[in-house]
Amino acid sequence: MAHSYSVRALLALAGAAVAAGGPVHADSVTTLDEIVVRPAQSGALPTATVLDRTELERARARTSDSAALLRQVPGVSLYGAGGVSSLPAIRGLADNRLRIRIDGMDLTASCPNHMNPPLSYVDPNAIGSVAVYAGIVPVSQGGDSIGGSIVAETLVPELAAPGETLLGGELGGYYRSNGDAYGANLAATAANEQVGLRYVGALANADNYDAARDFKTTTATGRVGHTLGLDEVGSSAYETESQRLGFAWRRDNHLLTAQVSYQDVPRQLYPNQRMDMLGNEATQLNLRYSGDFAWGRLAAQAFYEKVDHFMDFGPDKRFWYGPASGMMAINGMPCAPIGSTCAEGMPMYTESKTLGLGLTADIDLSARHLLRLGAEYRGYDLDDWWPPSGAAMWPGTFDNINDGQRDRFALFGELEMRPAADWLALLGVRYEWVDMDTGDVRGYSSAPTAPGNQSAEALAFNASDRARIDGNLNLSLLAQYSIDEHARIELGYAHLVRSPSLYERYTWSSWTMAAIMNNTVGDGNGYVGDIDLAPEQADTVALTFAWQNPDDTRALTATPYYTRVTDYIDAVAYDPATWRANRFNVLRYANQDAELYGIDVAGRLPLGEGKLGRFGLAGVLGYTRGKNLDTGAGLYNIMPLNLTLTLTQALGGWDNALEVVMVDTKDHLSTVRNEIETPGYSLVNLRASYAWPKVRLDFGVENLLDRMYDLPLGGAYVGQGRTMVINPTDGTLAWGTAVPGMGRSFYVGVNLRF
Repeated sequence: MAHSYSVRALLALAGAAVAAGGPVHADSVTTLDEIVVRPAQSGALPTATVLDRTELERARARTSDSAALLRQVPGVSLYGAGGVSSLPAIRGLADNRLRIRIDGMDLTASCPNHMNPPLSYVDPNAIGSVAVYAGIVPVSQGGDSIGGSIVAETLVPELAAPGETLLGGELGGYYRSNGDAYGANLAATAANEQVGLRYVGALANADNYDAARDFKTTTATGRVGHTLGLDEVGSSAYETESQRLGFAWRRDNHLLTAQVSYQDVPRQLYPNQRMDMLGNEATQLNLRYSGDFAWGRLAAQAFYEKVDHFMDFGPDKRFWYGPASGMMAINGMPCAPIGSTCAEGMPMYTESKTLGLGLTADIDLSARHLLRLGAEYRGYDLDDWWPPSGAAMWPGTFDNINDGQRDRFALFGELEMRPAADWLALLGVRYEWVDMDTGDVRGYSSAPTAPGNQSAEALAFNASDRARIDGNLNLSLLAQYSIDEHARIELGYAHLVRSPSLYERYTWSSWTMAAIMNNTVGDGNGYVGDIDLAPEQADTVALTFAWQNPDDTRALTATPYYTRVTDYIDAVAYDPATWRANRFNVLRYANQDAELYGIDVAGRLPLGEGKLGRFGLAGVLGYTRGKNLDTGAGLYNIMPLNLTLTLTQALGGWDNALEVVMVDTKDHLSTVRNEIETPGYSLVNLRASYAWPKVRLDFGVENLLDRMYDLPLGGAYVGQGRTMVINPTDGTLAWGTAVPGMGRSFYVGVNLRF
């Protein structure tokens, strides 16, 4: 917790300086104008959906989860996870199927439950811009993904105008009633025209949240003296802190930036996972260069990330287990002697190291043609091990993944052309060489009688040839025709390829206790990998029609799309003879074919202006259908038909909104996973804000009518009780309970610029 004190001290000092009228200069404060997110390289087609700075500001008080900033982007939905670690999905494809970059860093979740996805490493207050590429992805922005790309940029150090200096920053905080959530953030900038420094620090804390009403039948947690209310969503609390220090240096047409960031998560509990994250430290170093030349633009990058991750049972899950049938603890209490009769939790450690290098050149062939060439390298090393804690786990350490390695080398070329004034086209080719391997493994015990056949499976795994090399070719074709200055049609095709992850290929044990610890989707099942998995190959076609009136107050965008995935990595029963409906099972990753199709629609229009201000209406509609073509069943965690309508009102410094969220029943399900059906629902959210020149106040109510609902992508509720047992009989972890959404919650946030 020493690092937390440093952030709190800085927040306190900044607050004291502001209160005392410290060194704050009006001429050094820049207003936060609307920032339109643009692709990392200039000149790319407008295929990305953009978020402006104004929308990012509005969301600060409502969420501590950076992925939630994308909630209003057409085609984007969120897998439920920890309170700051949602997994974004684009048109039904999520997690490893997306390429997510933060300040150009290509990052991966290093956890058998994917508790630390890339966007969880950056606080919402630190984000300056986000671009979302859905389905049709330029090859310069894609690679090793089939669903799309998310490009997030943090607020880099500003540089002052010639002859001036810049000194300023922000100080903010928020409180949310449901879960007693609170947080604070500090940003400080100092710069002249050549050198800039920027510090960003943030912390967030929350207890378990409550659903709108009772959703379970037991208060038991498996710990003596500790119970949960019937409406309390167990294992939904979190605590996190992050710090970023950035440096920028500019000389003529050359810009060099360097950033070091550190995140500490001492607690993030998971209502849809059998484990909890009780420690996650991540350190990132990032160096970027860009320069303008007579022939075009050159960009280079080098980054390094180290993650130390720890999981065990949080306070809402049983901690002591004994060797009796079903791994039951004796009266829920510790038993002696430790090491022979009891298991003291389930410690799980993960360590990863990522090294990335990149070089991109934009070459101006002519006024109408631009050629983009690039090369990238990403080296990823992973170790995942589980020390023994007693009972059947003695005497050795379980190697889930030992010395895992996944290296990617990529070359790409992209040509942008404007053959006529009303036509714009893009053609891109990308080749990736993915090299994967891992070392020998062992179970807790090497004895032939060790439970779960772990000894025999480890021997078989070690005797296999585990090295795999994939050569993946990606293509992107995009053509845009401008009907007039207000309307355009865009047609795109993409062939995108993704190689399996280390967890999909190399998790090896079918022992129930080990398999249920490997689950990246929150469905309560156990998973086993397959070394021979083939890469996923997705062919996507999409047609976009976009229109806006001259003053941009009216707009409509509609995009129907279709994706066919060859060798889609789905799941099958590990042992068909033991698979049962309406319960949790052990599954195995397997290649099958799949299709996804749907439509995204977004629009806005003014409703009038008078003494009460300007009124407007905005809407986002999404429909996605996913089908496993081998089985005919639905794909897992596909967001049902949904519509969000927002009535807006602006008057002077006021900016208010009444939002209605409508979601259909989720009943097209993944049969093999025994996915839980969720009923349809509608929610009402009320939001208000007032902005002064240097202060912004946000307040509102989420789920105003306190509506009870289940999260369609929230997975199975396993947030309390005997989570190490796949199907316990004591009522604490019954199959069929979905993770509910949050009940009514009031929030308030304030942000001060100085």
